[in-house]
Amino acid sequence: MTDDTAPEKPASGVLAPDGSAVDDFQEDEVTGEFFKPGKRLTLGHIADLLGVSTATVSLALRDSPLVAEETRLKVKKTAEDIGYIYNRSAASLRTAKSQIVGVAVHDILNPYFAEVFSALEDVLEEQGQMIFICNHRDDVKRQRAFINTLLQHRADGLILCPSVGTTTEEINRLVGQGIPVTLMCREVPGVWAPCIRGDDVTGAYAVTKHLIDQGHEKIGMIGGRRESSAGRCRHHGWRKALTDAGIDATKQLDIPELMTQSDGRKIVPEILNAKNKPTALMCFNDLVALGMMPVFRRMDVEPGPDMAITGYDDVDGAGSRTPALTTVCNHADKIGRLAALTLLRQIAGERVPNRPILIEPDLRIRESSPPQGVRLGPRLVE
Repeated sequence: MTDDTAPEKPASGVLAPDGSAVDDFQEDEVTGEFFKPGKRLTLGHIADLLGVSTATVSLALRDSPLVAEETRLKVKKTAEDIGYIYNRSAASLRTAKSQIVGVAVHDILNPYFAEVFSALEDVLEEQGQMIFICNHRDDVKRQRAFINTLLQHRADGLILCPSVGTTTEEINRLVGQGIPVTLMCREVPGVWAPCIRGDDVTGAYAVTKHLIDQGHEKIGMIGGRRESSAGRCRHHGWRKALTDAGIDATKQLDIPELMTQSDGRKIVPEILNAKNKPTALMCFNDLVALGMMPVFRRMDVEPGPDMAITGYDDVDGAGSRTPALTTVCNHADKIGRLAALTLLRQIAGERVPNRPILIEPDLRIRESSPPQGVRLGPRLVE
């Protein structure tokens, strides 16, 4: 607990209030106060300089709307001038709120998650929340270490795109301890927490049906971690669309686990050498699809006319490639904002239903998924 009382100015030839000799003190060039070197500055120093209460100083440093803007600016400038650093840990002990929220995803390098993070960050920062972010890389031990660190910092809540291997019990344990938790993008069955995610079955079904409508009957499914809900649901949507069209899904090329552009680049030779070589590909995400396209060209297979390719997520730039990528818009901004708002409701003490909230996806039909032999986009000049 910090002491908010500034040391009294010692009189010459007498001891200071704590019994120290006058020679142990120095005069602050900014404030004119005497202090012992190494003694931490407190809210009281700022309050005395400005003639306001320590409560006003504390609120101002937290950007509270209860304090006039002019006063907030004066407090912050004075704090900067004297080198005061706000003690968030001490404040959290007084208010039971740390103003810290943890956000954990499996791939922050994926532009889709960068868009999700940007949207939720805007909402949380409007409410004065500081964000700690973890890129757990689908390593459940890494995720657990991050969550333990959050608990040590008395975080107000957690937004989690759960790692493969996350158990229902560990999420429910957090909720049972009173920690607000919101899942996003991936679901863990049976948890006592809300989940905000896209309707992956519907999206995968729509893009696969589009390829069928273009005349394709050999449609491969490329990528997706099937241990995650997103991987399972998109795979299910692909299979369902094929089955509904009378196409045997078990005879199609089906390659799981691929997630990145590097994965997409590496898998092209295997696709071209497969016995059940497809004429169209439904990729788990845009990264896998975009990774494939230049490698297909180098192997004299033109994306679109020679191999129809679709992605998922509609990341920034997907529509500006040659050919422009057909994909599923998974509404990163909506998912991010709703995840943040849902967590803030929990932090405020509201009871939020622990059921998935599905965001309806939109199919974006572009040039990369024509009927076989048809070119919709311009020929790329190399």
